[in-house]
Formats: sequence, structure tokens, C-alpha cells
Amino acid sequence: MKNFRTTKLLTLVLAGTLALAGCSSSKDAGSSGAADGGNAADTNSTAPVTFTFFGADASPNWNNMKDDVGQEITKKTGVTINAEYDVGSGGGDQKISLMAASGQYPDLIYAKGSLSTLIDAGALVDMTDLIDKYAPNLKKLYSSNMNRLKYSNEDPKIYSIPTNVGVDNMIFDATGGFEIQHRVLKELGYPKVKTVQDYENVLKQYVAKHPTTNGQPTIPLTLNADDWKIMITVTNPAFQATGAPDDGEYYIDPTTYEAKLHYKRPEEKEYFRWLNHMYNEGLLDKDTFVQKDDQYKAKISSGRVLGLIDQEWDYQDAENALKSANKNEFTYAHFPVTMSEDIKDKSMQSVGFDGYGISITTSCKDPVRAIKFLDWLASDEGQVLRNWGVEGKHYKVENGKRVIPAEIQNRKVNDASTFSKETGIGLYTAMSGRYGDGVKDSTGNYYTTNFPEQIVASYSDAEKESLKGYNATTWKDLFPNEKDFPVKDWGAAYNMTVPTDGEYQVIWKKTQDIVRKSIPEAVLSKPADFDKVYDNFLASLDKAGAPKMEAEYTTLVKARVSLWTGKDIK
Repeated sequence: MKNFRTTKLLTLVLAGTLALAGCSSSKDAGSSGAADGGNAADTNSTAPVTFTFFGADASPNWNNMKDDVGQEITKKTGVTINAEYDVGSGGGDQKISLMAASGQYPDLIYAKGSLSTLIDAGALVDMTDLIDKYAPNLKKLYSSNMNRLKYSNEDPKIYSIPTNVGVDNMIFDATGGFEIQHRVLKELGYPKVKTVQDYENVLKQYVAKHPTTNGQPTIPLTLNADDWKIMITVTNPAFQATGAPDDGEYYIDPTTYEAKLHYKRPEEKEYFRWLNHMYNEGLLDKDTFVQKDDQYKAKISSGRVLGLIDQEWDYQDAENALKSANKNEFTYAHFPVTMSEDIKDKSMQSVGFDGYGISITTSCKDPVRAIKFLDWLASDEGQVLRNWGVEGKHYKVENGKRVIPAEIQNRKVNDASTFSKETGIGLYTAMSGRYGDGVKDSTGNYYTTNFPEQIVASYSDAEKESLKGYNATTWKDLFPNEKDFPVKDWGAAYNMTVPTDGEYQVIWKKTQDIVRKSIPEAVLSKPADFDKVYDNFLASLDKAGAPKMEAEYTTLVKARVSLWTGKDIK
């Protein structure tokens, strides 16, 4: 699960209204795009204009474009973004369902898993012609991946441009897996951590020696089961630890493309049996299935949680608090832990180019100006600004190379939230397409700041010490390499759009309710009752209609493979 990217499917909530203003009109709506590839804003397209925007992910550091990057964007383009972000943990589903019910939308929207809801409501503009006529940077960016932007074989329109992943992205580091505090690893002499048994041994040994941390009970392992995040830290690790790639709630056979709920794999039952064992041994936090997201993060920021099974983006706020308090020894190392040493963690398996992103809605009065804005953000100038910040303030150029001064790098790592809020670096990623890590621009510099030298420079002394203990330079060095696996024909299945009405959604909702009730029951059961509870869980899934839903999903997977690869899939 590379970027913990989990798509929640939803039913349409036909209640309530949401009033979001349409974009301000602009006198230059018909002006032409930049002819030179667009590394500078079109001089005919810089009159002041405001676009409303909704983002399905939370953005706690959003500063209403008062940050350095935001002010520079407005200066270059004339555009001001009036943004609203989802404040809960629901991925924007409820808010977007209310929009669809009311028929009122922001100008621009980052919808994630609710894209189909908006398409079914007729809320989104087909960007195919807009990109062709007015967006040379986007055309260049997506040139070899245009088929992957199309919605489906039956409806080949472009309703969104992927922004959560970069084109030609290379993974230089691991930010997920099974985590252990650096203080634990150091005291135990950097022990072997390859299997769940190894992981358990480390936590058990350390908590026996240190039952309290700063006067509070030490917690060997805690998980975040609040709402949809149960997928990230409780259920997704079941396929991760058993050698399957991340395809959301499904396992897809790489030969036949047949899909089934991944819980049905016998090896995953054994993973949940291990969690059950951890709970009954007192090693898994007893509050795992009742605590809220903020309580989970509060425990981590207290420094008393030895181990996590999570993605860094989920607990990063808590880890940043530890870094700000100069408690780097309480932050975490990443390991590819599996059920046995013969199983390979597939976290690094490539999905090709596949993602969700930003759309223009039918409420926008000036879609041409909107696409030109997105195009400028995708230009070299726009991408460098979004990723690196303002030259002379956040980076400098020495001998033709962009360099981040030590004091800026220190703030970026150890005061991340305040730095992000003030500078705006990283706050505009979702707003347009981009190249991924490892891609260089025409000057020979990387578009992003995530490349090996910079990643190593961002590590704390505690991280570097742990990495040295495992003869590694980055956390990725500990994981099986992407070259060990084929690129998945179907991309990231969790990004795939599915029916938003009809029987599929009814069955989906039933099975999800069963998963969220039964997995905690299985983990918290007495060991002698585990098999009965888990087998009843699987039977309940089938009784709810899972086989029919799986068959429909299989058809969608095969159609996607056909659209993307040209293969004749039966």
C-alpha cells in the first residue's frame, strides 16, 4: 500500500444542500493558451479570478493562499483559490453526496473515490477538448498515458486528471509497513525483523524491560480502526504480510483477472489469527477498536507506542510532534514484515500510471480559464514552485543545481506543520498534474525534492543510526525491489470507478458492515473461538451477495485491462 490509497465506495445521500459559489467571470474567457509549452502564464489570462475548490482529503495546514507559494501562484496567474477541505476521516464521501443531491458544486473538485457519484449526477466537464486546445503542458505530461485518463470503454471522456501520483514516478523510500521505534531497535542491538514472529519478539522483549514510558504504561502495538482507516492499519496489512499487492478490498488473480474479497485467502486468516494472538498476549492495545483517530495520534505523540502497522501519512502529525520536541528516538523505522521469510512483501510493485485527481465541474462559469490555470500549475515553473517553493527564499541554485539550505531543511523536517503552513510547499499537490519523484526537468534538476540525496538529508540522526544498524541507506533498501515484480496490468484497482447505484452498492455496503464488525470480533475473540468467528465471517460475506459483487468487479477489471493494454480479455 504505497501511499495508503484506499477508495471508499458509497451510496448517494439524498439529503441536505450545499451552497458553493461558482467561479467569478473573466473577461478573457476565450483567450488562447501559451504557444511555447506554457512555462510562463499567458499574459491574456492573468486578470483576477477566484475559483472555489473542494478537496476530499483533509488539509490542516491550508492557509487561504497567504503562504509564500500561494501568493506567488496568484501573482503569476491572477487566480485565487477559495478552498474547502474535508475535515473528517470519510474521504469527502458525505460532502460530495450532498453536493450531488443539491446540484451545487465548487468550480474545481478533488473527489477521490466519489468520482462516479459526480459523473452519474452530470456534475463534471469532459476535459478532453479543453486539454487539447488550451493545455500544452498537460498534453505533454500525460502524452503516453491519455488512455489511462479515460473514464471507461463505454464513456471515454476525461473527467479528471490524476494528481495524487506523479507521471513516471520512482519510489526511493518506504513510508509504510511495520514500524518500530528507534529507541527499541537501538537497545536491542538492531535485531532481525522479517516475520510477524520477529516483530512480536522485539515488542515483547522491550516492553518487559520498560513497562512504562514517561510514567505511562508502554503500549507495544496499537492500530487505527477509526472509520475507513481500519483498512489502512488493520485489514490491508493482511494482504501485505501474505505477499499480495494492494488492490483495496479485493485480491485479483494476475493470470485470470478474477477478483475476490481478499479476506477469503486462507493465508490472510492466519494473519488475523496472529493479531488475535497479539491481543490475547496483551501486546495489542485493548483500545484499538474503540479509539478515535485523534486518540491514536495522541498516544503516538506521547512516545509510549513501540510499534505501528501503518502508513506514514496516517500518523505523520504525531511523528512531527515528536520531532518538534526533539524526541527523534521515539519515531519509527519501517520494515517489510511477512508471515514467513519465503513470502515477499509487494509494497513496491509498480501499478504503472494510475491515480485520482482534480476535475472541473459544470458549475464553473469559465472552464477555459480553469484549464489554463491547471496547465500553468503543470508547467515546469508551476511544478518547481509547488515542490520546491520560492527561489531565494526556500532554495537556491548553485552551479546549476537547486539546493535547499540547511536551515530550511531543518525546519522542513523538525517543524513540518508550521513550515508547510507558512511556505505552502506541498499544499498545492492535488490541484494539478505533475511529474513524479526521480524525473528531471530541462535544467537537469529533479522536479520534486524526493530523491535519494535529499531523502537521506531529511533523516534524523536516530533514523540514520537505525539504517546503519541494518546496513541500509534508505528504508526502501529493506524491501523487495519493484524490479522483482511485473507491472500490474490493471493498475491500482482501488482507483477504479464502480457503479454508484444498483445492487453492487447494496452488496458493497453490506459486506463492508460485516467486515467492520467481524474482523474486530475475530481479533478480540478467545483463541479457541477464532476459527468459528472467522468462518462465520466468510459465510456472512457470501450470504450478503459477495460472489455476485466479485463477479461484477471482475468484469470491470477485465474492461480496464482491455482499455489500457488493448488486450482481448475474455
